[in-house]
Amino acid sequence: MNLRQYEYALAVADEGSMTAAAERLQVTQPSLSQQIGALEKHLGVQLFTRTPSGVTVTVAGRAFLAEAKIATTASRRAIAAARAADGELEGELIMAVHMGLGARQLPQVLGQLRKRHPKLQVTLHEEPDPTDMERLVRQGTLDMILVHRFPAGCTFDTHTLGEEAYVAVLPKGHPLLSGGAAVRLEDLASEGWIRFRRASLLDDYLARLLADAGLSPHTVARASQISTAVRLVAQGLGVTVVPASAIPEGFEELACPLQPSLTEPVLVGVRRNPGSAETAMLDHLHQQNWCGTDLLHRTTTD
Repeated sequence: MNLRQYEYALAVADEGSMTAAAERLQVTQPSLSQQIGALEKHLGVQLFTRTPSGVTVTVAGRAFLAEAKIATTASRRAIAAARAADGELEGELIMAVHMGLGARQLPQVLGQLRKRHPKLQVTLHEEPDPTDMERLVRQGTLDMILVHRFPAGCTFDTHTLGEEAYVAVLPKGHPLLSGGAAVRLEDLASEGWIRFRRASLLDDYLARLLADAGLSPHTVARASQISTAVRLVAQGLGVTVVPASAIPEGFEELACPLQPSLTEPVLVGVRRNPGSAETAMLDHLHQQNWCGTDLLHRTTTD
């Protein structure tokens, strides 16, 4: 039994198919099937149930794969640490990001990181809901997280990057956009609202804001991406409230400050005993401007 077999089993589980997993791993299907069979024989349990349409993971398989993921992640980190000690950053850095956070800053950070460390690969889990975030943290697969609030059970070291401001987004030509004055949530009570997928942190945040203000406006649409919600607003479907830095370029003129102002902290969590890749990423994150309203102001006045 070896780590390569673990990786094979994880690929089969991800793809739900021996054929697709073999293509992804660039091995022949008979070779992959043989390795999975040898692993199951060694463990004394069946990891997968074969079906005409592919494979499904058994109960025993789910238990094994959870630990196999941790083992392969630890192996990846050990290799990256050894190479980093020799001055070369490579391997994979895995990060989870809450909805809307770093929409402008992360591309800049990753571009800078790529120029300095071209062999380092970064994998982003974008916009996981709270349950998925907690699962990723619990499995030990994450190196860093970019969040407003830390998920339950997270023991990462915390670094504060700044404060994220929220803004209202209104259709072009809306009377409240004229003059650039701040708006109150109460001013939007009669509007149709673009909301976000249920159980997402952003939608939970909006629900609390509206409830605290004693408002229950009509929801006209739901989106899973902030950029989609802003574009729906631009087409006149309704209004919404989003993090300022998540406004897509070209739509800044639709953003309006809120009164009273609404902000949340921007936090980055780094696993204990971080490697050189995490340290490099953290340094680049600290160099970014995390005040969303400043970003919008600079963009609209340039």
